[in-house]
Amino acid sequence: MFPTHRPRRLRASPAIRDMVRETHLRADDFIYPLFVQEGATKPEAIAAMPGQFRHGIDSLKKEAEAAAEAGVKGLLLFGIPKVKDEAGSGAFAEDGIVQQAVRALKEESLPLSIITDVCMCEYTSHGHCGAIRNQDVDNDPSLQMLAQTALSQAQAGADIVAPSDMMDGRVGIIRAVLDDNGFENVVILSYAAKFASAFYGPFREAAGSAPQFGDRHSYQMDPANRREALKEVFADIEEGADMVMVKPALAYLDIIREVKDSTDVPVAAYNVSGEYAMIEFAAKAGAIDRDRIIAETLLSIKRAGADLILTYYALEMARRLGKS
Repeated sequence: MFPTHRPRRLRASPAIRDMVRETHLRADDFIYPLFVQEGATKPEAIAAMPGQFRHGIDSLKKEAEAAAEAGVKGLLLFGIPKVKDEAGSGAFAEDGIVQQAVRALKEESLPLSIITDVCMCEYTSHGHCGAIRNQDVDNDPSLQMLAQTALSQAQAGADIVAPSDMMDGRVGIIRAVLDDNGFENVVILSYAAKFASAFYGPFREAAGSAPQFGDRHSYQMDPANRREALKEVFADIEEGADMVMVKPALAYLDIIREVKDSTDVPVAAYNVSGEYAMIEFAAKAGAIDRDRIIAETLLSIKRAGADLILTYYALEMARRLGKS
């Protein structure tokens, strides 16, 4: 007896496969994370992230221009200051490196949304995401630091602020401070479900943000917890988040899908530094087909439900999609 159903009919040729494909990647799905380093005069290669750089203002502008030309719609900026202190004052300084970078990019009038990371770890001498008391991050005083940082970034011209610290109540206070100062149209993209992950290792080298003592398990989420992720997402939306993020992406595809199915706001997912580095070093060893793995990885994140994907492959993939 012949098979009743023959799914292979719809896989028989490239044209048919293209017509029935369920999930598509587009250049405007991507947000491009970039590191900008105070005082840098040329791009500095990041050893743990082959192909990625710590940029100065001039090379940052060139990379932004290339991203815009390729069809990428958003950049996420991480700042690396010359000097770090206990208070992380470089995060909210009027002439802080991210504030300088935002102003410089805005002068270019590129068709890009400029997104700024709102956190303290890149700026504090201790490497934690807020004020320290008794060898731990003190939640409520940290909120003031984060709100001040978000406000200074908005004043510099940021279109979207992205709090990544995981302090309780940060979205609410940032929304209130922005609104009170006339920035009610600045979008909040909350790192709502950010897990305490080993996949962040290369980023910490890139930004020099590793904790000098302890770890971040008291504020970033336990990787074992699914329901808690939804609780965090709902809390951030209630406090005023316009978009929410799941971070990392690949080990948390189930969380991306749950958040997508449970909310009505745009959902972002961060294809983080460790995920990037694994592909690059495996490809260098000849173990994988690099180009296919990149596309399959990003497609899996989109298929899981992400509306936006933060990825170091944003420029490369946008260019590739433009040629397809």
